[in-house]
This record gives sequence, structure tokens and C-alpha cells, in this order.
Amino acid sequence: MREWESPDYEPLLPVSEKSNPLTRDVDRASASSIVRMLQACDAQMFQEEAGNTYQRLLSDQMVKTMMEVAMRVELILKDPDDSLIVLSGCGTSGRLAFLIASGFNRELRQLNQMSVCSYIIAGGDRALLSSQEAPEDDPRLGVLSLKKVCEGKKRVLFIGISCGLSAPFVAGQLDFCLQDPEVYTPVLVGFNPAHQARDEPMPGCTFTFFSVVQRMQELAKSHMAFLINPTVGPEAISGSSRMKGGSATKLLLEVVFSAGHAAAFSHTPITYEGILQYMRAYETAVNITYAHREGITALVESAGQSLQRGRCVCYLGWGSLALLGLIDASECNPTFGADFGDIRGFISGGYRQLNNNEGPLASLGPEFYIAHEDFLLLVLPNLSDQDTVVLIYTHSDDVSEVVKMACLVREKTSILHAVCHQTDGDTAASVLQDDVNRLCLSTLQITWSSPASGNLLHMQWELSTKLVLNAVSTGAHVLKGKIYQNHMIDVQVTNSKLYHRATRLLQKLSGCPESRCEEALLKVLYQMDELSADITSSDITTHTRTARNRSRVVPLALVCLLTGCSLVEAESYLELQPIIREAIALIDKA
Repeated sequence: MREWESPDYEPLLPVSEKSNPLTRDVDRASASSIVRMLQACDAQMFQEEAGNTYQRLLSDQMVKTMMEVAMRVELILKDPDDSLIVLSGCGTSGRLAFLIASGFNRELRQLNQMSVCSYIIAGGDRALLSSQEAPEDDPRLGVLSLKKVCEGKKRVLFIGISCGLSAPFVAGQLDFCLQDPEVYTPVLVGFNPAHQARDEPMPGCTFTFFSVVQRMQELAKSHMAFLINPTVGPEAISGSSRMKGGSATKLLLEVVFSAGHAAAFSHTPITYEGILQYMRAYETAVNITYAHREGITALVESAGQSLQRGRCVCYLGWGSLALLGLIDASECNPTFGADFGDIRGFISGGYRQLNNNEGPLASLGPEFYIAHEDFLLLVLPNLSDQDTVVLIYTHSDDVSEVVKMACLVREKTSILHAVCHQTDGDTAASVLQDDVNRLCLSTLQITWSSPASGNLLHMQWELSTKLVLNAVSTGAHVLKGKIYQNHMIDVQVTNSKLYHRATRLLQKLSGCPESRCEEALLKVLYQMDELSADITSSDITTHTRTARNRSRVVPLALVCLLTGCSLVEAESYLELQPIIREAIALIDKA
């Protein structure tokens, strides 16, 4: 049994919120050590079961359930009229729902087949690019969005994604599906065991996420509902489900869709061994990626130096890999309390390439400027040799366009790097690639064997790129001081999930009772050293609404708890020293 699997290890926390023993001192690690730690954490996804503790990704029951869901996909592909597959989630889960649905529909169009896949993300399309935490707490909003997408459909395979089995938005949708089994087959994807689903009341509801899971477990016995919920181990940064949770979501759903697609159009039966073979292909992708650990380390060091100097990191991408850059950048605000300009993503072709439901969103403001033209017009003129730019592409893209962009960037900064994927024996773009290499400080060039399926290869490229970019943004923020031990200390407190996470985190790191930790949190939220009865009697929704206009909430509360200083004193010390361990040391010396 591994340490985190012991019932005595952080027993009050679900697996998705536990701290990972492998990264206890990540906040004191060098760039190369950070990358090694991330590699070890990602390897946990594919570890075998240890005794009877937790079901894992390759567990027998998980593989069998994936086969069943793949068969449901096959049925819809063979008879798509009045049918739909819906993927839904909040935050990273919703962004991956968009990525997977878009890729699957693209494959179908290439075969002149009808698109059958839709996505829903809490907060609508603006949440693809910017954190929209409040809608995640609204189960009724989830139901309304599902009804709208499924209007007129007679058969719907609904896949709700909630890494922690906790999002009210998704719980509401699953409950709605359970009420109409003639039309809806619900599937829940998450990474906690069923008994760890959140069992707290939700606004306007008589059910909890836990009670929904219980009903689904009962229906799973007759194959009317399905739970795909392996554990993949605690995240490298506690609770940061954008990392392993996101990677495993992508892997699981693409395996299910690929198996269903092959059965429908290539007459390849859905088999136990076939599912395992797909899974092993993704494990290979993880191993191939981390074989380039030195190259990833160079990117982390460069990005970390830029953020430490108050400068920015820009991802310039082509095709679906650019979308992974947009996703990674959008996650930095809720995860690290970063400004939207700290790490930004841009995609060749802008919204035309993105092809999202609601179309161009640039009218919403600068956060939603995502085209390369926006970068050239608004960002490039202000770059210096303290900013980092990363080019992200494959040799299937127009590498001549990559060279042109590299030339333009080099006029403003020499801190230019490239991440590119190619296949064995791919010489067509080699001359142009030499030009890119000459213009860049480093090139992370990953070479892959040609598989039987080009679609599988592209999905491996996507997973590999996700791992690299997660390492870059996480490592850079660790080096900037945004992590305390291995906890997201500068987390936003803008919905109930994050409010509870913040309170638990303060309790764990300070050793103080829960009531005192919540009190410290509220003092920071309301900017006062003494709380009124009106504040203490308000509900969580009121507190999270107030939190939208506050920054550094958890760091300030932790400093107050650990040192006994006032809020004003804590603010002044964190201005002097933004790294929390160092700020606390300054106060102790004073």
C-alpha cells in the first residue's frame, strides 16, 4: 500500500484533495526537481491496485465499464438520428469536454458522418477562456443548459465530468437524467471513490451529489447508468485537478470514443484487450514526454524567471495544440491567483479555428483576444528580453508560418522556445525546422512512431502537450512563490467548493480549529479585524460573492493565523516578501 492509500493518511479528505507525499517540499525545489516530481505524480495514474483500497485506471471493473459506455457510443454512431452525446463539466472539465467533443466531431466530418457530440461548460463559452466559478454552484443552471442542448432528442448519452464528485452544476444534470431513463443514459466521470462524493445540501435541491451517486450505483447494476471513477492519486499541487484529473479525463473519454468509433466504422469489436491497448498507448505518451525532462526543465526555468520579474509568458499555438495552450493559461487565475496577463495563450486562426458554440467573444474584453493577430498587435510591441514566448505546433501544421512568427518575436525578445511533435522519418519540414531551431533558445522536439491510427497519434500529441504546459505553468508559479509546501495557497474563494477548500487548507497548515480558520478567512474577505453578527450569520454564497473583489485571501489569512498579526500587518509583510514562508520568517524576526 502506498502512503496516500492508507486510511490514516489525511483521513478527512477525499483523494482528489489530499496532498501528495511525493511533492511535500515542491515549494523549495529547483526547476529540474519540480519536473521530476511531476513525472512521478503523473506515473501514479497507471499504477496497479494495491490490495482492496481504491479502484485504479486499469482496474478490471473500470475497463469493463468503459467497454459498456463505448458500446453506447457505437449504437449512437450507427443510428445518429434524434441522438446526441453530451459532455459537460465545470472549469477544466468543461474545457476538456469542449476539446474532446470538437475532436470527435472533426473525425466524424472527415468520414462524412453526422456530428453527434455537444459540450456544456458552466458559465458558457466565456468559461473556456476565463474562470467563471459562480455558475458551478448552480444545479438548476446545469439542468437548463442540458435541456436546451437536448431539445427534441430521443436518445442522449450524457457524460458529466466532476473530478471530485462535487460540482452542483453537474449533480443537477445527472439528477435530471435519472428522472427520464427512456431518453437519458447518465455517465459520471470523476476521480474519487463513490463514498467520497460531496454530501452537502445544494441551493434549491433536495439531493446531494452523494445521493445522486448512490442512485447511479443502483442503476449501474442494470446498465442504465455508469460510473467511471478510478483514483489516480493526489495531485502534485493539492486539489489542482487540472493536472492528473484533466489528463485522466481526456484519456478515459478518448479511449471510450475511439473504441466506439472503431466498432461503428471499422468493424473492430469492442474488447477488454482493445481498451487496455488504448490505455497503454496513453501511458506510452506520458513516458515519451518525460523522456525529454531536460527540455521541459528549460521551459520551466525560463517561465519562472519571467514571472519572478513581473513579466509574462505567451503560448503561440497552431491547431488543437493551441487550444491546450488557451486552456492551460485560463487555469492560472483560479489556481494561482495570477493576473490574466501573466500567462496567455493565442491560437492561429482565432475564433474561426476555435469553432466554439457562441462564436467570437472578443467583445467581452482583452482576456478574450486569442488570435495570433491580437498577439502581434497588442502584446508583441510591449515584450522585452524578460518575457518568455513558446511556439507550440506539429509538423502537420504549416511550419513556414511558425518560422514567420518566430522571426517577428525575435525582433522583440530572444527568450523564445519551441515545442513541436513529429513522426519517425518525417523529413518534409526538416529544413524549416532547422530555421525554427536557429531562432529559438531551445526546441523541445518530440518524435513519435507512426501508429496504425493517425487520430490516436494526434491525441497522444495533445496529451503530451498538456503535460508539458501544465509543468511550465505550475513550475513557474512554484518558482514565483505561489505554492506553500504543495498547496495552492493563493486560490480564489469564489464558489462553495473553493470556500470549503480554503477553510480546510487553513486548518491543515495552521493547526487551528475549523471555526477559527473560517473566522480568519472572513476577516480577510470583509477587510476587518472584528466580524459583525450580520457577516457571521450570512451564507456561503454571500461570502463567495464578496470574494470576487479580493486577492491573496488565503495567504493573508494563513499569515494572520500563524503569527497572530493584524490584517494590515500581514498585508505589509506580504508586500515586502510575497513568498509566504519568507514573509512569516520576517514577522517572527520582528
